[in-house]
Amino acid sequence: MKMPAASLAPILRSDVQGRILARLMADPDKGYNLSELVAITKSSMPTVQREVGRAQDSGIVTTEKVGPTRIARVNAAHPLYSALRQIVLATYGAPATINKEFSELEGAHAVVIFGSWAARYIGEAGQAPNDIDVLVIGAPNRDAVDAAADRAEASIGVPVQATVRSLDQWHNRNDNFIQEVKSRALVVVLADETISSDLGDLKNIERFTS
Repeated sequence: MKMPAASLAPILRSDVQGRILARLMADPDKGYNLSELVAITKSSMPTVQREVGRAQDSGIVTTEKVGPTRIARVNAAHPLYSALRQIVLATYGAPATINKEFSELEGAHAVVIFGSWAARYIGEAGQAPNDIDVLVIGAPNRDAVDAAADRAEASIGVPVQATVRSLDQWHNRNDNFIQEVKSRALVVVLADETISSDLGDLKNIERFTS
């Protein structure tokens, strides 16, 4: 089966390849088994095996057998590692970075990516996004939200625009902005029990697996 072209970084073979490389490059010292990469990419084992194999053939990924398990790691010694890492983390690495930088916000019930970046991430066709729109649901300190967005932007290399809405606003059916957000693609980066089931009822949604 022919893999669809990557929607966030056209220089990559596919979105699955982008997600695999993003997870490996986010923590170069850590290895992931193929089953973990299947869960992370929301793909199939044959697809992950094929993409890991091709990345290994190119030298950007290494694998080793630990008992019956195959562990994949990024090859940080590859001459193109730094350049490729910058591209991959600026595209597919955004959920992991936003998860890290926004995870300590007090008073936040959920952090979700919306807009064109989320749409491209879940595979909807369109132009590559120029920034990343983040919605924080709850009552966090605004300065803390802005600081988290600034840290994420510095790490990703793409502008991160953070918007805050209260839990009441999230449930308000007359809030045009919230209704527009709910109607389009969403990538859930963080969510507590207060809102998790509510998010699960929406269409075109994907949950980031940390």
